[in-house]
Amino acid sequence: MREGQRTASAAEAVVSEPSAPFLRACRGLPVERTPIWLMRQAGRYMAEYQAVRAKHSMLDVIRTPELAAEVTLQPVDRFGFDAAIIFADILPPLIGMGLKLDFVKGAGPTIENPLRANYDIDMLATPPAEEHLGPTLEAIRLVSAELAHRDIPLIGFAGAPFTLASYAVEGGGSKNYARVKALMYGEPAAWKRLMTKLVTVQADYLLKQVKCGAAALQVFDSWAGLALGRDDYVRFVQPYNRMLFTALQRSGAPVINFSTGTSAYLADVAAAGGDVLGVDWRMPLGWCWQQVGYDRPIQGNLDPVALLAPWRELKHQIDCVLAEAGGRPGHIFNLGHGILPQTPVENVARLVDYVHEAAIREG
Repeated sequence: MREGQRTASAAEAVVSEPSAPFLRACRGLPVERTPIWLMRQAGRYMAEYQAVRAKHSMLDVIRTPELAAEVTLQPVDRFGFDAAIIFADILPPLIGMGLKLDFVKGAGPTIENPLRANYDIDMLATPPAEEHLGPTLEAIRLVSAELAHRDIPLIGFAGAPFTLASYAVEGGGSKNYARVKALMYGEPAAWKRLMTKLVTVQADYLLKQVKCGAAALQVFDSWAGLALGRDDYVRFVQPYNRMLFTALQRSGAPVINFSTGTSAYLADVAAAGGDVLGVDWRMPLGWCWQQVGYDRPIQGNLDPVALLAPWRELKHQIDCVLAEAGGRPGHIFNLGHGILPQTPVENVARLVDYVHEAAIREG
């Protein structure tokens, strides 16, 4: 019995002390170098990705596990990122719920049958992820198997309830979020039903991603900070985000809570949950840590546009982020939002090398 207990304890120690720098930073553990990955790192700025997209639509790539796996690995193979993120999109879960999604060139994601009445919300399905998101789950299996021998973690992800609700109600992008906020203010019972269904679908999807090999998760709340002030966030969004993050705790995988435009109520965002707080570029990292506590790992926060600058300026911007982090455990270098399509690949390569070398110099 004692030997068995010792074996279990040793296994628990391995789980609690991962070797990959990214996973160590997610747990607030010391690292030999600052881990770095970039949101949308698999994407249009890479010629390899453009070659795939020249033959296949975005939805076709997402729905073909081998293609999604290929695209996911492209930036890791080329730049040496410390984590991969599965190539997918936050919106396909809406397809399984009954919405008709397409990615229209020049217009972005478009929903043909947006939610316009309470009946539409009542008719939304909450199927298990395997029914409509199986290709992404299979792509996760393929990529995690490929990366296992490299000790590079794979990140799974999904959209936060408010961001998905906004797309579902608005039918696409929005400047003022009038429709979704009108529903939120005017039909609180319908809003609760919609958000609860979204939590159910997203929690199942994210937990299945971990079962298929994702070593960490990120929840993207891309629109809440652009649409809502603090009071509305606390009333109408935070309770559902908390439900989602609480459900994800049983996966055992670290979860990144990422949002944009939420600096005015960053502490409230952090209070919703997640192991790591992903922040945009609008406030310095030191200020962010002051708001949420220095024991909270933080991911960020280079302005994506800085990657378009000449090296002298890009280097300055990188140095500012590293100085704000100050070598503190629990920092994951990333952009404050997704990488831009026009980003020069040579700047990405220099960024990754410089962050790794800077950590070595400081050590």
